[in-house]
Amino acid sequence: MRNIRAKTFLLAGALGLLVLHLCKDFIDHKTIRPHEDVREGDHQIRQPSTKESYVYSWPRCQQNTSAASITGFSSLPAAIKDFLYHRHCRHFPMILDLPDKCGGAENSAKVFLLLVIKSSPVNYDRREVLRKTWAKERVHNNALIRRIFISGTMDAGFEKKRLNKLLELEQREYNDILQWDFRDTFFNLTLKQVLFLEWMQRNCPNARFLLNGDDDVFANTDNMVEYLQSLKDNDGAKHLFTGYLIENVGPIRSPQSKYFIPVQVQESNSYPPYCGGGGFLLSGYTALVIHQMSQSITILPIDDVYMGMCLAKAGLRPSSHMAVKTSGLHIPSSKLDSHDPCYYKDVLLVHRFLSAHLYLMWHRIHDRNLKCGSSKKRL
Repeated sequence: MRNIRAKTFLLAGALGLLVLHLCKDFIDHKTIRPHEDVREGDHQIRQPSTKESYVYSWPRCQQNTSAASITGFSSLPAAIKDFLYHRHCRHFPMILDLPDKCGGAENSAKVFLLLVIKSSPVNYDRREVLRKTWAKERVHNNALIRRIFISGTMDAGFEKKRLNKLLELEQREYNDILQWDFRDTFFNLTLKQVLFLEWMQRNCPNARFLLNGDDDVFANTDNMVEYLQSLKDNDGAKHLFTGYLIENVGPIRSPQSKYFIPVQVQESNSYPPYCGGGGFLLSGYTALVIHQMSQSITILPIDDVYMGMCLAKAGLRPSSHMAVKTSGLHIPSSKLDSHDPCYYKDVLLVHRFLSAHLYLMWHRIHDRNLKCGSSKKRL
């Protein structure tokens, strides 16, 4: 009997070694060499090799079919229905990661300004222009500037694969993209913000300040650094959230509007104060507070309003900065050139720029021969 047991153990051990060997061959063939899995909360982290980033493996989020029982659900637009079906989904597989973008969590305080730019996969031309202009990684006034584009996925089938491959190629060259496997749509902009904040807490918790904005804005990041350096007693460890302040407004109930929010999504008729989502500045401290608050606030599809909701819950307020123009610049006369660089030399941010105009404007405001006389009204 003892011999039978011994043979059984030997056979089991041999089979175990064979399985491990086969698994290793399969993994090597896939060019992935994972180490031991570690359980963290309700998800798994595959421990990477020294050259590999952490890969978060979340189970695919299932549709909440009970949303269909909400009063008036059947009459809602398809996009709203889809949002309600998946509103609870907050965790998605990461496709492209940047674990060392800030030099590691322990060294992230060296990053003075982290540029966090929302960009859909298809917007390659915008990303290329930004890399050459205001989002160029550099040191200005002894302040380190780093850049990140945050993205989801688009389309399906072959087109989705092509766009994902595009971002992969960009990542190889520039190392500046965070991508998750969720649909990159207008109603998922808040999800994109929530996922980024989770990434920041893990990989870049001590960055001093952030610019959070769209990929079609003109941002004078030199001016931003100088403004942030001028703040008294705030090195990023205190509250700051500033931009184009919007107050005393509520959900738009018209189904024809891009920003339509029915009562099934938001019952309240008022929003807390918030800053226009085209672009705003915030401290690292405030970014982490927003992340903490977001854990217990139901997702609203309007991302800038959601940021305001998180601030309100924390007892913090956004502030207005006159040099942030997310609704565009108002030029007083049609006879004046709306793209005169003298109007843009002293601003922090202006929304809605074509890539070609943005590229030209960046170079024009840095032209040493640019002269803006006292008669030229700066807006």
